[in-house]
Amino acid sequence: MHLNVFTDNPTVPIDVKDRSVSELMEGMLKTGFQGRKLAESVQAWHNMLKEKNMTVLMGLSGAMVPAGMRRVISYMIRERMIDCLVSTGANLFHDSHEALGKKHYVGSHLADDEDLFEHGVDRIYDVFAVEEEFRTADNLIADFAEEIGEISCSSREFMYLLGKELTRRGAAEDSIVVSAYRHNIPIFVPALSDSSIGIGLTIARRRGLKLEIDQIKDVDEVTQIIEKSGKTGVVYVGGGVPKNFIQQTEVIASILGTQVGGHDYAIQYTTDAPHWGGLSGCTFDEAVSWGKIAVQAKKVQVFVDATIALPIVAHALHEKCRELKRNAPTFNWERPEGLDIDYRE
Repeated sequence: MHLNVFTDNPTVPIDVKDRSVSELMEGMLKTGFQGRKLAESVQAWHNMLKEKNMTVLMGLSGAMVPAGMRRVISYMIRERMIDCLVSTGANLFHDSHEALGKKHYVGSHLADDEDLFEHGVDRIYDVFAVEEEFRTADNLIADFAEEIGEISCSSREFMYLLGKELTRRGAAEDSIVVSAYRHNIPIFVPALSDSSIGIGLTIARRRGLKLEIDQIKDVDEVTQIIEKSGKTGVVYVGGGVPKNFIQQTEVIASILGTQVGGHDYAIQYTTDAPHWGGLSGCTFDEAVSWGKIAVQAKKVQVFVDATIALPIVAHALHEKCRELKRNAPTFNWERPEGLDIDYRE
């Protein structure tokens, strides 16, 4: 048996030496298991950013902001490493909370939860937060909604207005919501009601406000991004609703008559496994069967805690993209016929 086809690319042990994060990732391309997958994800993301007429969508789930990832995501928005964010409402609530000067705290997963409850402290694994501060933020959202008045809007439109309000209040510029507002990056929250932002809007509803978040308009708007982009790439932090909300756009576009052909790049950082049958862990190969991912797409799934992966990946991309002048999309939502996308450096 001739083994040449299988054995022409030997692994290379990692040397311990002075080098940058991106150089370490380059070295890990010759290793194995999830270390190599992490390095491949950096390589794929960098190649994706070099593509012409490429729109990059990120799905963000899990308690990333309480775990300290807020500035990583904000940096990626400001540097146009992503062009559209689909997030859980919780991450954006926690982001707004921190942007207005409040904190999450280093805690312990071994804490006595009954004792924490008696002291008004919430626990997110090993991170603590003050419940009374959260309730103040819930009411701030309610007050803001009342200032907007009785409107019907997509979650993208609502998050733009929230970004504008946070900016007016002097919120931190490294906020995810503020950065998206400043840089015209759309944020969609397909399960907005399932968060403290939803709690705030419920408070406003009980006060008599009729504010409607039109989530079918959300689906239409995010699908327009796919339909009108030259190419698309997706990056999923975790899975859940944000992942499927982005994935289903390819199917919707096809049903509506636009043959977009599936996403061209696909990257995911997840701790979920495919054999349980859930979407969060399902492979991109499975997504090919639905037409969500292109057959020829560059696909990288890294089975890793995202709080480990994101800082490493962001630093590596920071180093690799210093000289990159990206051909990034600009979104115009004001045209009567719908979204217009223009790619410019």
